[in-house]
Amino acid sequence: MSYRVLIVEDQEMPRQLFEIFVKSDPRYFHVGTISNADLAIDFCRHGGVDLILMDVMTELGSNGLDAAEEIKKEYPEIKIIIVTSMPESSWLSRAKSIGVDSFWYKEAKKEPILEVMERTMAGERVYPEDTPLVQIGCTNNHDFSERELEVLRELITGDSNAEIGARLGVAASTVKYHVQNMLDKTGMHTRTELAAVARSLGIAIKQEKRD
Repeated sequence: MSYRVLIVEDQEMPRQLFEIFVKSDPRYFHVGTISNADLAIDFCRHGGVDLILMDVMTELGSNGLDAAEEIKKEYPEIKIIIVTSMPESSWLSRAKSIGVDSFWYKEAKKEPILEVMERTMAGERVYPEDTPLVQIGCTNNHDFSERELEVLRELITGDSNAEIGARLGVAASTVKYHVQNMLDKTGMHTRTELAAVARSLGIAIKQEKRD
């Protein structure tokens, strides 16, 4: 028996690598590759799929976690492995909460993707203990508190402290305090620089969840 695998990935190199891995193992059968996560649910409805390798950020801004949540509601038996290179910490917790089976970082050296696939199909949930360690200025992403990361995610919108505070349910002065703490930790001089670098490194990514 071979498991039917759908790849959802919009970047050419990882897409090709995933296809090579799947096709090299007789336990798996490659049923298709798509670059937009929004199309994954329709693919599942029209064809047999046992396992999906799903990136989070895909073509045209479609969100792999949103797609995974929808698929799990309609087809809970389909196994899903989220694959990403971004160290955005909120993705790990959301993946667990919506029932994603496993989570794998593309740059991971610990476990090859085929091993994660095998363990996932055997019924195991495979998750990393933490996000990858990424240097940002004079510190790293693990040195930020959960609240600081929440503020950082909002900071990349370019909104004011008052607007960010309203969304997070805290005072503008509290937002300012957390921003200053992060500037002190990183050695950066402006909130704009902090937000731009954090976004480029994938430490803080704000994606609106669609209904």
